[in-house]
Amino acid sequence: MLNIYFAGAIRGGRDDAQLYAQLVTYLKTFGTVLTEHVGDEGLLQEEKSLGEEQIFQRDMQWLKAADLVIAEVSTPSLGVGYEIGLAQAMGKQIFCLYRPGENRRLSAMIAGNPALQVGSYTRRAEAEKLLAGWIEQFRSNREAGSVRS
Repeated sequence: MLNIYFAGAIRGGRDDAQLYAQLVTYLKTFGTVLTEHVGDEGLLQEEKSLGEEQIFQRDMQWLKAADLVIAEVSTPSLGVGYEIGLAQAMGKQIFCLYRPGENRRLSAMIAGNPALQVGSYTRRAEAEKLLAGWIEQFRSNREAGSVRS
């Protein structure tokens, strides 16, 4: 069973919360999504009961425990960018989902980073297909011993 860290914008904007929830549900078919709360539309209200440091410590524990990281990067987010950078420093395998749109461009720090896999999509079904293929490749590489976590 895989431990999956799913990252998506929280304070950067919750317009995609419903999409995050659908992606989290899909990712649960592959393993445990440590950060399933990212898809909860009431998340901002729920996190008011936690201090900033508590949120940071919790998320760091989850990131360390993750076998792989999947980030939906269509909505720019300092937190998601930070999580991607930390995950890369930890040697995690990272897949970024990006939905191109009008007046939207993916950061060169993501698009140009050879350590990241980036998949573009327009519909959720396309995103799910990209995820399934990448997770299958991750599992195959892991079984062959060429992936560390």
